[in-house]
Amino acid sequence: MTLLNNLRTRRRRLGVAATAAGLLAALLTAGPAVATPDPGDTPATPEKVSKGVAAEARAAIADGEIPGQDEIVHSDNIKHLTNIPKDALPGTNSDLAFQGKYAFAGNYDGFRIFDISNPKAPKTVSQVLCPGSQNDITVSGDLLFLSTDSSRSDNSCSSTTQPATEKSSWEGMKVFDISDKKNPKYVAAVETACGSHTHTLVPERKNVYIYVSSYSPSATFPDCQPPHDGISVIKVPRKAPEKAAVVNFPVLFPGEGPDGGGNPGGPTNPGVSKTTGCHDITVLPSKDLAAGACMGDGILFSIKDPENPKVIDQVQDNVNFAFWHSATFNQKANKVVFTDELGGGGAATCNEAVGPDRGADGIYDIVGKGDKRKLVFKSYYKIPRHQADTENCVAHNGSLIPVKGKDIMVQAWYQGGISVWDFTNSSKPKEIAYFERGPLSTTTMVTGGSWSAYYYNGYIYSNDIAKGFDVLRIDDRRTDPAKKNRQSELNVQTQPDYFD
Repeated sequence: MTLLNNLRTRRRRLGVAATAAGLLAALLTAGPAVATPDPGDTPATPEKVSKGVAAEARAAIADGEIPGQDEIVHSDNIKHLTNIPKDALPGTNSDLAFQGKYAFAGNYDGFRIFDISNPKAPKTVSQVLCPGSQNDITVSGDLLFLSTDSSRSDNSCSSTTQPATEKSSWEGMKVFDISDKKNPKYVAAVETACGSHTHTLVPERKNVYIYVSSYSPSATFPDCQPPHDGISVIKVPRKAPEKAAVVNFPVLFPGEGPDGGGNPGGPTNPGVSKTTGCHDITVLPSKDLAAGACMGDGILFSIKDPENPKVIDQVQDNVNFAFWHSATFNQKANKVVFTDELGGGGAATCNEAVGPDRGADGIYDIVGKGDKRKLVFKSYYKIPRHQADTENCVAHNGSLIPVKGKDIMVQAWYQGGISVWDFTNSSKPKEIAYFERGPLSTTTMVTGGSWSAYYYNGYIYSNDIAKGFDVLRIDDRRTDPAKKNRQSELNVQTQPDYFD
C-alpha cells in the first residue's frame, strides 16, 4: 500500500495512443449498459487493448503516475480499514443499503447481508442466491427490495435467462421479508414494463411506494413496448407485501411520436442517449421533491402525491452529457448533482482525450419556489487524476456526507476509485480526499472498481465490482462533524433529512 501525504492532481498524457477524436467518436456512439433480450448476468467479456495502450499503462505505473496493479493509494485523510472479498455470489457487485448495524450488498447473483457493528471487521450474516441483474437493493422496515432488469424465465430465484421477445419472460421487482436477517424470505414479485433497472423508495407509515426506473423499449418486446416515457409506481402494503401491485404509470415526457417528448438523441443530438425512460430517481421526502436522471434529460418533480408525481422542470446538456445516470440533492434542496455515465460504465473516460467535462458530474442550482422552480447549470466536477485506458472510469453512485452548512459528498468512479468532494460553492467544486486501486490489468479492459460509495454513521462503505466490500474512514476537520450524525436506515436514493 502506498500512502500519499497530500492531494495531487494527476494530469499525465494518458490516452495518447488512441487519438482524441477516435476515442471520443467511439464513446459517443456507445450507449449505456441497457436491457437487452438476453443480457445474462455476467459482466462484459474482457477485451485486449492495443500494444500501444498497454505499453502506455505500464510506463505510467513505472513512472509512478498511476498505481500498480492492485496497489492501493489514497490521500492521507483516508484510511482503508478492511476489504471483504466476494464469497458465494461470484457475480458483479452492485448497490448498497443500510439499516441499523447491517449493510445490504447487491450482486447480479443475489444479495449479501453484513453485520457492520464493528466496521473494521464486518461479518457475513447471510447470502441469498437470486440471479437477475442489476439486483439494485433497498430496505424499509422488515422488507428488502430487488430490481431485476434481465429477462428471466420466471420470477423465481431459480429462473434462467430467456429472451424478452417471449411473452412469458419476466422482469420487475422482488420483495423479501428480512425480519430474520439470517434467513430472508422471498414474499412477493411485481412485473413491470421493461423491468426494473433501478428503483427508489418513497416510504410511508402503512405503505411503501416504489418508483421503478427502466428503459430501452422495443416493438419486439411484448412487455416493453414503446413509447416508454414514464415510470412504474408500485404500492406495497407493509403488513401484506404479497399484495404489492403497480398503481400508476405516470408519463414524465408527454409528446408526439413513438418515444414521447424526451430528448430525441442522435442524429438530432449526436452522442446523446434518446430518452425512453429514466435510469435513476432520487427523492427527498422531507421536501416532497425528486430529481430524475433520465437518459437524455434531467428532471425535477414534485412528489406531494406519491402515486402521481408531477414534473416541475426539465433540462438537457447536449454538449457534454451523454447519459443522465443519477442525482443527489444537497441538504437544503437548493442544489442537485447529476452524473453522466458516458460509455455506460465500461469505458475509459478519465483521460486527457475525453477531458474534464465529459463523464463528469453536472452541478445545478435550484432557483425559484414551488412549481416554478428551475434547474440552473453552474459547473462540472470530475476526478483530477487520469486513469489508464485499461480502466473503466466515469461518474457513478455517491451520497452526501452530512455536515451542517456544507455540501460534501463521497462518490464512486469505478476503477477511478472513490472521491470525496465539496460543492458548497457550486461554481467551484473541489476534491478533498480520495482512494483508488491500480488497474486490474494493463493489457485488457476489465470491468471493475467501486460501483457505489456511501457514507453511513461515520464510515464510507464501497461495493467494488470485482474486489468486494470495502470500509474506509475519513478523518478531516471538514467532514469530522458528520461522525456525530446517526441514521437508523439509509437508502441513498431516498435521501433523509439528516438534521431533522
